[in-house]
Amino acid sequence: MMSIGQVSEQTGLSIHTLRYYEQIGLVTPVTRRENGHRTYSQEDVEQINFVLCLKKGGMPITDIKRYIELMQQGDDTVADRLNILRAHEAVVEQQMQELGKHLSFIRWKIDYYCEYHRNQLEQASTET
Repeated sequence: MMSIGQVSEQTGLSIHTLRYYEQIGLVTPVTRRENGHRTYSQEDVEQINFVLCLKKGGMPITDIKRYIELMQQGDDTVADRLNILRAHEAVVEQQMQELGKHLSFIRWKIDYYCEYHRNQLEQASTET
């Protein structure tokens, strides 16, 4: 079991954000000690990391919350969760293709400027 501070260090999320994610349903409620302090299991941390993966991958918060709600309902919702993940996979694939096109253009422009700069240096060296 880990404290909220340890989970904060491990995930890179602030303590405030961890509490907020629990409050809005992005993560399932965690166990609390008698004094009210949260204690996190390794499974809780894995869920937080999965939520972060989805969030950083651009999944809308509403979809993440829906996924977590379905997860809490048990194995009968596996097909629905799979559909959410497949839909998001398609979005991420599309974004990656677009980013690949942008990266190709940027690299072309870099090559253009490198060649231009090389030509200027050669021209300057022949003029002197």
